[in-house]
Amino acid sequence: MSNLPVCPRVYVHGEKQISVAPMMDWTDRHCRYFHRLIAPSVTLYTEMVTTGALIFGKDTERFLAYDTAEHPIALQLGGSDPKDLAYCAKLGEEWGYDEINLNCGCPSDRVQSGSFGACLMKEPDTVADGVKAMQDAVSIPVTVKCRIGIDDCEPYSFLEDFVGTIADKSGCKTFIIHARKAWLKGLSPKENREVPPLQYDIAAKIKAAFPDLYFPVNGGIRTLEDAEEKIAQFDGIMIGREAYQNPWFLRQIEEKFYQSQNLLSETEVALAMIPYIKEQQERYGTPVKSVTRHMTGLFQGQPGARKWRRILSTRVHHDDARAEILETALEEAFEG
Repeated sequence: MSNLPVCPRVYVHGEKQISVAPMMDWTDRHCRYFHRLIAPSVTLYTEMVTTGALIFGKDTERFLAYDTAEHPIALQLGGSDPKDLAYCAKLGEEWGYDEINLNCGCPSDRVQSGSFGACLMKEPDTVADGVKAMQDAVSIPVTVKCRIGIDDCEPYSFLEDFVGTIADKSGCKTFIIHARKAWLKGLSPKENREVPPLQYDIAAKIKAAFPDLYFPVNGGIRTLEDAEEKIAQFDGIMIGREAYQNPWFLRQIEEKFYQSQNLLSETEVALAMIPYIKEQQERYGTPVKSVTRHMTGLFQGQPGARKWRRILSTRVHHDDARAEILETALEEAFEG
């Protein structure tokens, strides 16, 4: 089901890419559909999906299903075993994803215990083997998302060795760099997104050292000025928390960099989510709150936004909540 045509923009590997970062517990398929209504052209990423979940889980659709409107869309995998990664990458290609991305940046203890995420940056040969196996299994692009380093390493030489090893052994062309270190001990995942300082200069030096590779950058992009500066310096930008907390920022990005016109207004976006919610309820039994939780920031900064947030944060938890709560929220927040 989709209220939108499949995005006509074709994914071109290595182009200046603007994307929304994969964020655990945030960028699920409901969030991505909502973001696509706002910004038709940006690339969307799934939450990280572990190879174990796909290989041993009983509900593959739960992890891989998406709406056709979400294209271009990338599947981010978490794992380290080459055979498992190859199998899951092939599965992603069969489901129609436009890109497979390997997570080498998540610092959480749970991810570390599975020997993937940021701790993989200590094992570039392992990463190279996994990327090579995925590339041999699929015809779509395979990319890597990483940090500039981990713990007390010297970031430039560490990252140079990581990128160089993987590029040489696997032929990987694209490395999306979160321009912060990851601290594997002593910081929570939330602190790892905020405490380590942004070091765009390290990412820029790596880009200069590998002129034949592509380096989109992630971290701290919150304004159009940030976006313009970084997209001029790197091969693309990946927007994280700002896209979630202030989703209309994606509309500014859409209009600035893609010159898109005749787009939906905030109210039209909200109303377009109603048939989507109904379809999700009918097909999967999805609670209204599972969708509307992503929409609380839609009117951020506007008169009535606080009431909108309050309605979507309280009434959707009632047992009889229906998709029409969005119409009620619009009427009470902006027309009363």
